Amino acid sequence: MEVDEAVCLPRLSRVAVCGGTHGNELSGVYLVRETLKAERRAAERGGEDGEDGEDGEPALMVLSNPRAMQQCRRYVDTDLNRCFTHATLNGPLSDRTPYEIIRSRELNAMLGPKGSPQAVDLVCDLHNTTANMGLCVIAYSDCDWICLHIFKHLQREMPDTPMRFIHFDVSNKESYSLDSVGKHGFAMEIGPQPHGVVRSNIYTAMKVAVQQTLDWVRFFNSGTVFEGGFVDMFTMVKHIDYPRDGETHNITAAIHPHLQDRDFCLLHPEDPLFQTFSGETLRYKGSEPLYPFFINECAYYEKGIALSLARKRRVMIPAVRVQTEQEQRANEQGFASEEEE
Repeated sequence: MEVDEAVCLPRLSRVAVCGGTHGNELSGVYLVRETLKAERRAAERGGEDGEDGEDGEPALMVLSNPRAMQQCRRYVDTDLNRCFTHATLNGPLSDRTPYEIIRSRELNAMLGPKGSPQAVDLVCDLHNTTANMGLCVIAYSDCDWICLHIFKHLQREMPDTPMRFIHFDVSNKESYSLDSVGKHGFAMEIGPQPHGVVRSNIYTAMKVAVQQTLDWVRFFNSGTVFEGGFVDMFTMVKHIDYPRDGETHNITAAIHPHLQDRDFCLLHPEDPLFQTFSGETLRYKGSEPLYPFFINECAYYEKGIALSLARKRRVMIPAVRVQTEQEQRANEQGFASEEEE
């Protein structure tokens, strides 16, 4: 492919924006609630002024975990954002099945089925973190040009917001979060914000980013050609747990003050990592410098994660444009021929 040749991709006809997958991450909860409220008011007036998807049609706004939201808890029985693997979505159910697993089936039916032609074209799932991460786009693919171009657009339109693209190198079958149900999908993670709290600046950043995402979809669907370019990407390498007592499993140290709030600042071997409760400094023993993120995330204590580490690399993304109707018909005919064979 030549450098200036645009990759032609199918129209994004159905877009879903989800909030409340974790019921105490309140920016997404209130953003979706307020949008749904505005859509109801518009419907009562006989007009539409909701968030725009394709050609002015409102995106599907979803409150993912209503029970957890009611209780302002991350989840009721189990973490909903770990319930979308192929195995969990297709496993047996019983009268003792956790609520979130049942809810994941409902969301998969609404937005998927995952991996099928019927799945929505794009899922944007809204999250908050207590870590000092700014705005992060988190995706499972390092070559999903739709997600990468949306990120590039957000960087351009929100230059004052610290922004990173995080890549979790996980297969579609093993991908576990709600955004993996769509043909394209990403989590929008914004912090720092305490769980159970909504901060105006974080809420506003999320609201602007969601609107810019939907604007990009509208531009793309209308035929705009988006130029390629370079994007910096952080690919997750490993997690590090807190030091723990061998008998009680209680943590014995906290994140070192020199590391706290320094997400995406390069961590070198022998840099301070933890400070024990008796005051001793424990140092990073890795063999290479890596970038820490989700540093001291409140919700990850139960998961045994003090921070995650990533490698940074620069990737070249191609120019993209929407398929013409003629190209789409030819593509569909090609798929039909393959199925007949």
